[in-house]
Amino acid sequence: MSIRARQRKIAMATIILGIVSASVTGTSAAAAEGPCPDGPFGTPLPSPNLTAAKIKDGFNFLEGPTWDAATQTLLLSNMYDGTGPQNVQPSDILRYSPSTGTFTTFVKNAGSNGLAISRDGTSVLAATHDQRSLSSYDLTTGQRTTIAATYQGRLFNSPNDVTVAANGTVYFTDPNFQRANRPDEMSGRTGVFRVTNGVVTLIDDTIRQPNGIELSPDGKTLYVGGNATGKIYRYPVDADGSTGQRSDFASLDGTDGGTVDCAGNLYQATYNSGKVHVYSPAGELLGTISAGRNATNVAFGGPDRKTLYITSGTASTGGNTGNFGLYSIRLNVPGWPY
Repeated sequence: MSIRARQRKIAMATIILGIVSASVTGTSAAAAEGPCPDGPFGTPLPSPNLTAAKIKDGFNFLEGPTWDAATQTLLLSNMYDGTGPQNVQPSDILRYSPSTGTFTTFVKNAGSNGLAISRDGTSVLAATHDQRSLSSYDLTTGQRTTIAATYQGRLFNSPNDVTVAANGTVYFTDPNFQRANRPDEMSGRTGVFRVTNGVVTLIDDTIRQPNGIELSPDGKTLYVGGNATGKIYRYPVDADGSTGQRSDFASLDGTDGGTVDCAGNLYQATYNSGKVHVYSPAGELLGTISAGRNATNVAFGGPDRKTLYITSGTASTGGNTGNFGLYSIRLNVPGWPY
C-alpha cells in the first residue's frame, strides 16, 4: 500500500469513527467529523486591506484549488493554451505539498477547471471542460468517473466551478469560457446545475457567464458569481438540495471562484482586480486581499484550515506564455473545506 493510500485509509477511519460516535451521542455527523470548530468566531481578517505572499509562479493558468486533508496537500488545475482544430485547453491536476514546498502532477490531461474534495474524502470532483462534463478522480488511483455528461441530452458548455453538499448533491456552473470551437448545445444560455443521485437539474439559465459557486457551512445558502453581470447571487437551499428564488447578495465586477469560512463569510476572487473580496453573511464588505493580477480562485487549507490559498497571475498571449502563481495568507477564521 502506498503512503498516500495509507494516509487516506487512516483519514477515512477517523471519519467513520466520528460518524459512529455521532450516532451514539446524538450529535451531528458533520460536527463529529470536525469540518469546523465550535464558534463564535471573531473578525476573519487581521486588517481590512491585506496582501498575500507568493509561493511560486511560472504556471500558465492556475484554477480550482481545493485542500486534501488526508494528505495535507493542495490540489489545483493548471490550464494550457487551446490546441487542435477545436482549440480546447488541456489541463493537469497538480498537487502542492506545503511541508516540502513541492509541486507534482497528480493527473495528467485531466481537462479540469474547478475542483472540490468529495464529502467522504476519497475523490476530487472536477468541472471538466475537456469533455464538457462533471467528473470525479479517485484520490488514490487517479481513475476518472463521469458524474454528469449532459442535460436533457445536450452537452454542457464548459463546466467551470463546483461544490458539494452534505447529502452528496453537487452544484456546478456552466459558462462557455472553455467551450472553444465546439458547437453550442445550450441555445446560447449559460447555466447553474445540480446533480443528485445522477439526476441533473437546472437551477438557473438566466445568469450570463456564472462562475464561482459556494455553499454556506449550514448548507442552507448557495452563492453564485455572475462573471458578466457584476453580481453575486444567493439561493435558499432546501433539505433535499433543491433551491428557491434567487436574490442579489453583492455587486462586484468580474467575479471568479470563491469559498466560505466557518463563520459563513464569503471570499470572492475578482479576475479584473487581482483581489479577493470578503463579505459577511449579511453582504457587508469586510475587506480585500490582494494577490498579483487576475485572481481566479481561492481555497482554505493547512492543518487548522486558516491558510487561504489564492491562484492569480497573467494570462498567456500565446504559446503558453502565461505566468500564474499560487499565493497564501494566514487568516483568523478556519475555512469550510467543501
